[in-house]
Amino acid sequence: MLISADLLTADALWLNSFFEGYDRAILSFAHKMAELLGVVLTPLNKLITLLGEKGLIFFLLAVILMLIPRFRKTGVCVFGAVCCGALITNIILKDHIARPRPFETYELYRQWWEFVGAPMEDGFSFPSGHVTAAAAGMTALSLMRGKKWVIPGVVWVLLMMFSRNYLMAHYPSDVLFALFIGIFSGFVAALITQLIFRFLESRRGEGAFWDFLLEGGIRLPSRRGEEADFDEEEPPVRKASRREKADRAEKPAASEKRGAYEKAARTGGTAERRERTAAVPQRRERPATQEAPARTERAGSHVGSHASSERSSRSRQSSDTYIPKH
Repeated sequence: MLISADLLTADALWLNSFFEGYDRAILSFAHKMAELLGVVLTPLNKLITLLGEKGLIFFLLAVILMLIPRFRKTGVCVFGAVCCGALITNIILKDHIARPRPFETYELYRQWWEFVGAPMEDGFSFPSGHVTAAAAGMTALSLMRGKKWVIPGVVWVLLMMFSRNYLMAHYPSDVLFALFIGIFSGFVAALITQLIFRFLESRRGEGAFWDFLLEGGIRLPSRRGEEADFDEEEPPVRKASRREKADRAEKPAASEKRGAYEKAARTGGTAERRERTAAVPQRRERPATQEAPARTERAGSHVGSHASSERSSRSRQSSDTYIPKH
């Protein structure tokens, strides 16, 4: 039995009228995909919806991460993001707006819902709790663990959004607003998590309780084989600016140029020293080779003069000796 428009709240009537064209276009596309590839898409989308039920998969992930000091900060952020999204979606907006689900309002959507064989959904439609939890959890992971989680997060959230429209459980406007709420919840949780851990850091060493909140739990070996704590959280990777890239490109060129100058100076100085060292022995050896004949000549002349002096002395002795005549 369909719900009459007279029973709808003013907010629900405004949403149905304002987003009527947007909702019908996307739901029509989802029904055409069900007609073409329903054998594959129907069980797949049912599985995706089951995994995102009540955000349990992110609650479980957050609890596991909080047990490990290395990832405790991330676990607290994911848990806070999902809780914040659930508070805004399930407690504040759903009961206040009270928008019925598509198969409860229009006969055409009810036929499409029966065609895919989707299970009965309880509660109100706006906004989607599945999409809010998915967007909040993946936003928290991306903020705490870096940009490498952005693409998996976008893919998972888009799959969850499509699955809720494919099963005619939500209007496309429901999942669109849930996306914004989830992203907002992730940022709020990241801010609160930073404040919480700053407070815990200020209490470090003041007691076993504060130290346990920071470092107690299951320790995993780090990449270096040492125990790691929550301080080893990987910071988000910051993309280098154009100026930094230009400076990095200029530094190798300048260092290479400076290295070339230093090498040229070293090689030039070495060549000059080699020439000087090679020239010194030559100057020392040349006088030695030139003085050798002179020394031999002087030695010969000295020997000759000595011999002539001996002969002259002998001749004087012979002339001075008187030999009597007989």
